[in-house]
Amino acid sequence: MPRKNQIHEAVRNALIKDGWTITDDPYRIVYEDTDVYADLRIIKTIAGDTVQRTLVIEIKGFMGDSPMHNLENALGQYELYRIYLKSVAPTEKLYLAISASTY
Repeated sequence: MPRKNQIHEAVRNALIKDGWTITDDPYRIVYEDTDVYADLRIIKTIAGDTVQRTLVIEIKGFMGDSPMHNLENALGQYELYRIYLKSVAPTEKLYLAISASTY
């Protein structure tokens, strides 16, 4: 099971406060013989209808000695997850949540 990022709970709480429902924490993506885990899968009913919006969120705080190296790793991970999701759950969109105080 993956470790939670330092800002994981803050992002999670902000999404709940904004009316999102957490469906998976973490969200397992199974592609061929590979398992990866995005941090969250969330869902929101729009305007009280049955229409729902579903998002997958990967959370990064960039705490460490090299923010640029952390950014490069995060973008590579994001792209890999995006490709996997496109194959196994094409209607779901992947977002990268980062700390505003990173830079």
